[in-house]
Amino acid sequence: MASIAHGGRLSEARRLFPNAPEPWLDLSTGINPQPYPLPALTPECFTRLPEPEQVEALQSVAASAYGVVDPAMVVAAPGTQILIDLVPRLWPIRPVAVLGPTYAEHANAWNKAGALVATVSTFEALSDAAVAVLCNPNNPDGRRFSSGRLLSLADALAARGGILVVDEAFADLERGDFSLANALPHPAIIILRSFGKTYGLAGARLGFALAAPERAALIREALGPWAVSGPAIAIGQVALNDRAWLAATAKRLAQDTRELDACLSNHGLCVIGGTQLFRLASAENAPAIFSQLGRAGIFVRRFSGQPTWLRFGQPGNATHLQRLQAALSSQA
Repeated sequence: MASIAHGGRLSEARRLFPNAPEPWLDLSTGINPQPYPLPALTPECFTRLPEPEQVEALQSVAASAYGVVDPAMVVAAPGTQILIDLVPRLWPIRPVAVLGPTYAEHANAWNKAGALVATVSTFEALSDAAVAVLCNPNNPDGRRFSSGRLLSLADALAARGGILVVDEAFADLERGDFSLANALPHPAIIILRSFGKTYGLAGARLGFALAAPERAALIREALGPWAVSGPAIAIGQVALNDRAWLAATAKRLAQDTRELDACLSNHGLCVIGGTQLFRLASAENAPAIFSQLGRAGIFVRRFSGQPTWLRFGQPGNATHLQRLQAALSSQA
């Protein structure tokens, strides 16, 4: 099975554009370019295996941060990718409908588990499957669905023993009644939450599954002991408790999004969606723009199935935004 292309591959960028100036400005991911400030870590984080009580404390903090009433419904994992692969193996139900276009690893994981997978283009088409999978907000176009609409779908799936998997990797910065976390312990709902994207610490490899206690227990058992590293546990506890940082980050990124949208629009790209961590834009000459930016040492995300699309991560500061503006202005 062919590997799936992802953002953040600077080795690929250097291969494609060997004469580009360094350092690269990597806008190919949806990771916060201004990370959470790392707390002081004790040597024991690295020299000792994590105690179960430390994992439980992290899950308790995560429950509070995500609005889950019972920490028993929270499972800490070494990133959400392992959860995307694990869930289909634990509940090999078929057929599966994935709302696309979206993060390609979801359909890939269910295919690897032997499920009959259909990528559907409308929310209504999800209701015919035994398992429905979607991202909310969606990557890469930022489509959003209200919790009420999703709960109605979950109720229908539960009535026939099905599952609704909702990837909320980009939900931390959304406003209002958005997440399905407060619907737990719903029997059909499994929610995936990312830590690294919002907090800009993707290398820490930390994510969470939120589900009814029985499902959460099965996921926890399948991950096995010491699934999350000591440093990730320590960092996650501090960061998820810091609501002031999250509020300030959301305010900053909202302004950054307005500035990035203006930059793209002023240079002939049509912004068609996204979140506060990335913007999706369309242009007929998208391949030429990708190459021009690459030669300027700026890496953005392209899509083989949508040649007119480009996804831009947040530049992170005024200097990087000006570099993007200059590269777009030089585009022939």
